[in-house]
Amino acid sequence: MTTDPQDLVPFARLVDDGHAQRLWQGQSLSLETHQLFAYLAGTGLRVPVGTSVVLMPMRHPLEAAVQARSLARLTGHGMVLGLGPSTPDFVKALHGRAYSSPRDACVDYLGQVRRLLHPEDGVAVGRGPDEVALAGIPHPGVELGLGVLRPVLAHAAGRVADVAISWMTPPGYVRGVLLPALAKGASEVCRPVPRLVTVVHAALARPGRNPYRLAYTGAGEHLRTPHYTDMLRRAGLRVHPAQSNLGARALVDSGTFLYGTPTEVAHALVEYDRAGVDEVVLNPAGVGVEHGYAAAVEDLREILSAFHRD
Repeated sequence: MTTDPQDLVPFARLVDDGHAQRLWQGQSLSLETHQLFAYLAGTGLRVPVGTSVVLMPMRHPLEAAVQARSLARLTGHGMVLGLGPSTPDFVKALHGRAYSSPRDACVDYLGQVRRLLHPEDGVAVGRGPDEVALAGIPHPGVELGLGVLRPVLAHAAGRVADVAISWMTPPGYVRGVLLPALAKGASEVCRPVPRLVTVVHAALARPGRNPYRLAYTGAGEHLRTPHYTDMLRRAGLRVHPAQSNLGARALVDSGTFLYGTPTEVAHALVEYDRAGVDEVVLNPAGVGVEHGYAAAVEDLREILSAFHRD
């Protein structure tokens, strides 16, 4: 959650220079994610972007559709609008009550955004005479993504999303749990299986670094939430939301948090390809917070160079 848009410029240059395919950002409560991407486009860094993920309760589907196609138009590339329902407490704080069914809320929300993005289909959102539709404008396209951790939302993504986006999901769990649920959901409505994007925490081993501390710094908030720890337990890790420090240790020891030389990290990334992941997002959050953004960019550059070299 940077407070200076210039912090993102070196990361965007990694994409602009061809080291990586897309620049991803999650939900930010400091500088707004879509506006940061628009800032980069305004500086001339018109790179492909994706959100992993922004939170549904923070914006109406109409605004989500407008923001997404605006970025596609501003960057000149198709963008991935990754969406997620957030936690029940967060939804309740904003809307007065939690979603009665997060799955149904996701299906309905993505359906509304899709209808708004395709006005040529003649379907609006709203009720009766107050229905709202967007005027059609040409743009490179928007892929609708849904954040998935467990089988229920993976099944829902198979039915309604173009992209499924997972965080900290080990390759074996992706292959054995998420992909079958995605395929089942897609087959039920006779549509293609969404491509799978997985966010992977990574850091290079350097003097003065402690991998457990980096994992805790980068993923501690997630390790304190029940839905993430439930997913990790299903994947075979010993974690508990009340013991996030031990959860960070489990991430490193299991190889879910990648740590080592550039070649070692690059080789570990191949396992995600073998598991069926279509796109890996490298997350250097631990290094960025502990050692600064310049150090995080250098880690990414070395990992990506090793990956392409091998």
